Formats: sequence, structure tokens, C-alpha cells
Amino acid sequence: MGPIGVFDSGYGGLTILSDFRKRLPEYDYLYLGDNGRAPYGTRSFDVVYEFTLQAVNELFDRGCELVILACNTASAKALRTIQHNDLPNIDSKKRVLGVIRPSAEIIGQFSKTNNIGVLATPGTVSSDSYPVEIKKFSPQCNVFQHACPLWVTLIESNEHLSHAGKEFIRKDVEALMAMKKDIDTIVLGCTHYPVLKGYIESLLPEGVNVVSQGSIVTDSLADYLLRHPWIDSKCTKNGTVSFLTSESTAEFNSNASKYIEGTVNSTHISL
Repeated sequence: MGPIGVFDSGYGGLTILSDFRKRLPEYDYLYLGDNGRAPYGTRSFDVVYEFTLQAVNELFDRGCELVILACNTASAKALRTIQHNDLPNIDSKKRVLGVIRPSAEIIGQFSKTNNIGVLATPGTVSSDSYPVEIKKFSPQCNVFQHACPLWVTLIESNEHLSHAGKEFIRKDVEALMAMKKDIDTIVLGCTHYPVLKGYIESLLPEGVNVVSQGSIVTDSLADYLLRHPWIDSKCTKNGTVSFLTSESTAEFNSNASKYIEGTVNSTHISL
């Protein structure tokens, strides 16, 4: 038995963890941020897979039976390979889940025009994971993607609050909306992006839905644990949360407060 592992390349996964703790507070969580090697969004498939597998193995070694990849890039570039090729050799009873499929399953319900936009990292966009997965569940929907290569760096450096940072964000949002004027639903396809949600909404026409993943992924996790009681029984329930980072603990502890409530005391690890 052990905590639920939550992994992200940086801080964005803390937005998912925050929702987990609000909805499922009884569980123990172990968060791992690979901040020392972030961002993942512009890295190759092979590198993202290698880094993600290292993180998953670290969480497994620390007792996690279930790991959530709270990172769209890792979910897009590494999840399927880890599930199909690595887990059978590591431990067939352990589980690794991602954040793209839960969002894709229901996002079609938000759109009246059947035109959905995705704002994500270059890695997630190039994988085509969102169009492929959304088409499975909502074949009537058209999906338009735009890559935002600077957003994670802007957010993690607080430059998203500057005039120049806001200009970069505005241009990316306008580029997406220029693809199809009838886009009425936008998925924030990176777990960092909820920090920008209010500003993004201010740039859009009235009636356009901007959808963050946190509550969707949390509902999916709650449903998964209900449907898989044997996995649920392996998750400890003491209401605790711990943090690991591959970067400076002082920097992580300070920056984490932008994404999650409460005091953060992290432990440094090497991956």
C-alpha cells in the first residue's frame, strides 16, 4: 500500500493535485516535479518518454501503486508506451493514468458548434493526441490546435503578468481563434494553463467556454477508484501530501504556492 503518485515536468500538475485533495482528501499523495529538466513541451518523444519513465519508477520505488501523469506532454508522448511496454515488466498490477483521455471523453458535451480549440505545448500538439482521442468520443467535432511554446516558461518565471508576456498569450489565443470563427470551447491542454484562464477568457468573445482539466481529471480518478476497488484498496488514506523535486527545494517551495494552497516542504531527488 502507498500514496497516489502525481507526476509533472514542473509545477502545472499541482493544479491537478489541488483538485484531487479537494475532492478526495482522504487519500495520501506523493507529488514529483521534474523541475530541474522542465519544460518537457519542446523535447522529443524519446526524451519525454525516458524522463517520464524515470519519474514513474521513482514513484513506484517509493510505494505508489497508482501514478497519475498530471502532464499533457508526458501523457501524449509517454503514457501509452509505459502502459503497454513497461508496466508488464515492472509490475502488471501497478497502474499509470494520464490526463488527456478523461478530458477528451467529455469535452464534446461542452460545444454547441462542434468546433473545439486546444491550446497546448508543441509536444502535445505534435502528438495529435487530442484530435485522435476527441474523435473517438465525439466524432461530430472538429478540433483545432495551436501550440504555445512560451507559456510554461512565462508562467514559471511570473512573466505571464508582464505586458510582454500578456502580448505573447494574446497572439496565441488570437491565432487559435483565427483557425475557425465558430470555436466555442477551448481546452487548456497543459496543466500550467489554468493560471492564465481568467486572462484568456477576457480575450475571447462572450459564450466561449474555457475548460480546465482539474475537475474533469478528478472526477475521472474518483470514478476509476470506484470501478477498481482492488486498486483503491492499495491506496493509503491518511490525508497526507508530500512533495519531491529535481530542482532546488527552496525554489520549489516558494513557487508551488502559486498553484496549491498551504505550506509546501519538498525533498530534493536526482533522476
